[in-house]
Amino acid sequence: MPTITAGQPVQTVITTFEVNPGTAQDLLEQLREAYESFIRHQPGFIAAALHINDAQTRIANYSQWRRREDFLAMLRSEQMRAWNRRFTALCRSFEPVMYDVAHSID
Repeated sequence: MPTITAGQPVQTVITTFEVNPGTAQDLLEQLREAYESFIRHQPGFIAAALHINDAQTRIANYSQWRRREDFLAMLRSEQMRAWNRRFTALCRSFEPVMYDVAHSID
């Protein structure tokens, strides 16, 4: 599971997807498949978690990577570009954003 601790030498990525309630489960299935078949096997991948809101209009993906460059290399790969085209067909928008953990509360 991702470690949420300030000062760790990891890159945190939070991606939010805006979806219609009718496609939320389809997108979750595609995301799970992408992680199982491709993303989790990429260099630098640590862990990820998928979250969905009660209204099934938003999905949040929290992932951690050893280095920023590892995430960017995965994102730029031909395989990930193909996955992103699938995701785009199932949602209104999505955006991955890289973060550093500034403070954690236990």
